[in-house]
Amino acid sequence: MKHIFVVGLDDFHLAQLRTLPGADAYRFHPLLTSREIKQQERFPVGRLIDEGIRTLRGFADGVDAVVGYWDFPVSTMLPILRCSIGLPGPTLEAVLGCEHKYWSRLLQAEVAPEHVPPFCAIDPFADDPVMQVRIDYPFWLKPVKAVLSHLGFYIDDEADLRAAIPVIRRRIGRYAEPFDLILSHADLPPEIAAIGGHHCIAEGIISTGRQVTQEGYVFGGETTVYGTVDSFRCGPRDSSFSRYQYPSGLPAAVLARMAEITARVMTRIGYDGGPFNIEHFWDEASGAIRLLEINPRISKSHAPLFRMVDGHYHHQVMIDLCLGREPRFEQGAGRYALAAKLMVRQFHDAIVSRAPTTAEIAAVQSAVPDTQIQVAVSQGQRLSSLWDQDSYSYEVATIFTGADNTAQLEQRFRDCLERLPLAFEPLEWPPD
Repeated sequence: MKHIFVVGLDDFHLAQLRTLPGADAYRFHPLLTSREIKQQERFPVGRLIDEGIRTLRGFADGVDAVVGYWDFPVSTMLPILRCSIGLPGPTLEAVLGCEHKYWSRLLQAEVAPEHVPPFCAIDPFADDPVMQVRIDYPFWLKPVKAVLSHLGFYIDDEADLRAAIPVIRRRIGRYAEPFDLILSHADLPPEIAAIGGHHCIAEGIISTGRQVTQEGYVFGGETTVYGTVDSFRCGPRDSSFSRYQYPSGLPAAVLARMAEITARVMTRIGYDGGPFNIEHFWDEASGAIRLLEINPRISKSHAPLFRMVDGHYHHQVMIDLCLGREPRFEQGAGRYALAAKLMVRQFHDAIVSRAPTTAEIAAVQSAVPDTQIQVAVSQGQRLSSLWDQDSYSYEVATIFTGADNTAQLEQRFRDCLERLPLAFEPLEWPPD
C-alpha cells in the first residue's frame, strides 16, 4: 500500500483520484484542508509549512509521496514539504523558475528569445513607477506572483499605469507576503533576490492569435507533452477565459514546434521529476509562437476533459512521477471525441438573485448526461465578495461536458445554461 499525502485534498478531487488505474494500491491522506490553502484573506504559509512537516514526520507508516494540484501556495510549498522528509521531486528553485514571472522570463529569454515578449520589472512602491517602464505601451502589468490574473491590468498608456498602481499597492500583499516567505527558503541569484513578491512585471502584448496550454512532465531530464488544450478568451484584450477545449485544433506541426520550445525552456529552468502546464500563443498569419507562462503542476481544470476524451484523469501523471515512475498515460480511450470547460461569467458587480439548489443542479446534469456543473455563488451573495477572481470579471459557475463534435458541444452548453436557474440583480454602474 502506497501512502500518498495530498495538500488541500477535498471530496471532489478525492473522488477523481480513486478512479485512477491502480488506485486500490493507494491510500490518500489529506495534508492541510482545502480551506486553509485557498480562499483566504491572508495565507499563513509559515504556519502551514510547519504544520505540514510535523504531520509528515509524525506519520508512522511511512510517506511514499506528497502531491498537490492547487496553484499558490501549494505548488511552491510542495518542494519544501518533500525535502523535509527526503522525498524526491523538482527543486524549489526550479519551481520558482516557473512561478516567479520575472525570473521565468529571464530564463526563457536565454534559450528561446524569439518566443518571449519584451518585459521589465517594476516596483509599484517606487516614488514614480512610471519611470521604470523600459518597454513600449501597451503592455500587461502583473505581480511577479499572482493567481488567476489577480491584479493583472491591460495598460494602454501612462494614465492607465498611474490608475493601476494605487490598486496594486493596496492589494498586492495578499500574495506578495507569503511568496516572499517562500523565496526566503530558496537559493536565489542576486538579480532575483532583489525582485521580491511586491514587484510587478510589465510584458509586451502577445494576446493576438490562438492560445493553448500544453500539459506535460519531465522525467529523467526528458520532457514529454501528453495533451494540448485550446484556451478561448472573452475578447482580444480580455484576460478572462470563456472556455477550455481538448484536444487542441491547432495543426500537428505547430504543436510539435511548441513542444520543442517547451523542452528547451524546461531544461534551462532545471525542472525534473514533476508535471507542468505551459501556455503558448500561435499567430496563424505570421506563424510566430509566443510563450505566456508556466505552472509547475497539472491543471485541475483540465482533469475532467482528459477523463472524457482519454478515459482517465491526468492526476495519474502526477502520482506516477511522485512515486518515481515514468508516467503511463493512454490517449483516446474516453467516450467523447472532445470535451470542454465553460466558464460562466458576469462582468459587473451584482447581487445573486437566484442560485440553483443542489437538486436543481443534479436535474440539469441528469438532463444533459456526462456533464458536471459547479456553481460558485449563493443566493443573496454580492459578486465582489468572491475570492480569487481576475481584474475584469466574476466566474460564477463552470460547466464540464463532452461531445462528438463542436456543434454538439456548444448545444450541450446552451442546454445547461437554459436549464440552470441562475439570475443576478445589477448594482448601480458605474459605482459611485
